Amino acid sequence: MATRDDLSDYIIAPDPDARRLTRAVAGVDHTGAPVDIRVIEERPLTIYLNRQEIVTAMTIGDYPEYLALGFLRNQGMLKDGEEIIGVDYDEEVETVVVRTVGETTYEDKLKKKTRTSGCAVGTVFGDMMEGLEGVTLPRTPVRTSWLYALAQKINRTPSLYLTAGAIHGTVLCRQDRPLVYMEDVGRHNAVDKIAGWMLSERVPAADKILYTTGRLTSEMVIKTAMMGIPVLASRSGFTAWGVEIARQVGLTVIGRMRGRRFVCLSGAERLVRDADPASVPEEDRKHRRKGAAS
Repeated sequence: MATRDDLSDYIIAPDPDARRLTRAVAGVDHTGAPVDIRVIEERPLTIYLNRQEIVTAMTIGDYPEYLALGFLRNQGMLKDGEEIIGVDYDEEVETVVVRTVGETTYEDKLKKKTRTSGCAVGTVFGDMMEGLEGVTLPRTPVRTSWLYALAQKINRTPSLYLTAGAIHGTVLCRQDRPLVYMEDVGRHNAVDKIAGWMLSERVPAADKILYTTGRLTSEMVIKTAMMGIPVLASRSGFTAWGVEIARQVGLTVIGRMRGRRFVCLSGAERLVRDADPASVPEEDRKHRRKGAAS
């Protein structure tokens, strides 16, 4: 498990002790003995763009402003240079309103959509694909020593996943340093929180790596590319369409990262192999995450 010194690298780290994010539930185990375990809370968050209700997302409820900003940005509803004049969260009605100087093209275009906790139901996928037109990702190199160091640090970070499971994590990294670690019941929510934080703090993307515990799907690839991040890595596997889109936009995708092993199916020209895999320790079983979880 990570120490407090290990967590000093993070600008935002998970808070597995936040009581609002989990709940104690009584049950029985396989022997019939009573058990109390902590389970993840999920609650609806409704996102408005100016006066238009856009989507209701199921989320754990932390960083709602970042989730709203990132969702709108990654759906192409907030364009580069869009002047945002307010992001208002009402905890009582679980609503975020993002306000821009002028009406955007989406207020009259969209009907209310509901997005489930597992996948991207309600995602405006066609608009996301259109948003990839003209995307050019920087040719930023990525050292394999950074990948190995990140995997070891992230997998040992105290998290809601290790406390309760049933959740995904996404980590924004620079070189071998994890910067912002977000978790949520949907992997897309977690990456949207990262996007919202970057937009809010005006953080450049060209030198960043995005690490996720979830599958490298088409939507994860599209979101990463639209954020301008050149490298996407995961403990989990790939989908064929995700790989195809990554190759089209020049995104480096690295999956099945466990211990000294990984597979790169797109953008291998960015890899600088500066670490001998034989020198990398295999994972301790107690720190392994279930990379195939969805």
